[in-house]
Amino acid sequence: MMQTLNIKNMVCKRCKTVVSQIFNNEGFQILSIELGKVVVEENINNNFIKLEEALKKEGFRLVKETSIKLIEKIKIALIKHIDKNETDYILSELANELGKTYSFLSKSFSKSEGITLEKYFISLKIEKVKEYIQLNQLNFSEIAYSLNYKNSSHLAKQFKNSTGITMTDYKKFQTWNRKSLDQIV
Repeated sequence: MMQTLNIKNMVCKRCKTVVSQIFNNEGFQILSIELGKVVVEENINNNFIKLEEALKKEGFRLVKETSIKLIEKIKIALIKHIDKNETDYILSELANELGKTYSFLSKSFSKSEGITLEKYFISLKIEKVKEYIQLNQLNFSEIAYSLNYKNSSHLAKQFKNSTGITMTDYKKFQTWNRKSLDQIV
């Protein structure tokens, strides 16, 4: 038999590697692993208390509450879409993906995280913009286009409102003060 475990703050490939190592070190047999979710073989020898302690030490935690599982699914879905540069209409499509109304998702997210779903999504996009600037592979117009902004001035305004500095200054000063995705909120 298998058991699905949801993991909070598992938001990137490195996170998957660390979580996988933790599960293996604690004697769990992983059947599959993806962002926010690990499927393991059920075993009476599995020690969930030690697993939780090991996960917590690395900044993760097992999610047991249904409401928190939903919030993690929202975060992971948004991160995946941004990584694929699929940001157009994503907030409305998110409801379809998760089988809930957008209003329910938005209210649940705001209640749990203390920030609106829209502001969280903008924060994710701003971190992606910072990554693009740091990589120095795209100009500002190309960055705006890749994240489905109507124009680069809209992105520039949003970037300045979020960070307090312009994209040009961010690039010029090279103060790469990026947040890890699990620290947004």
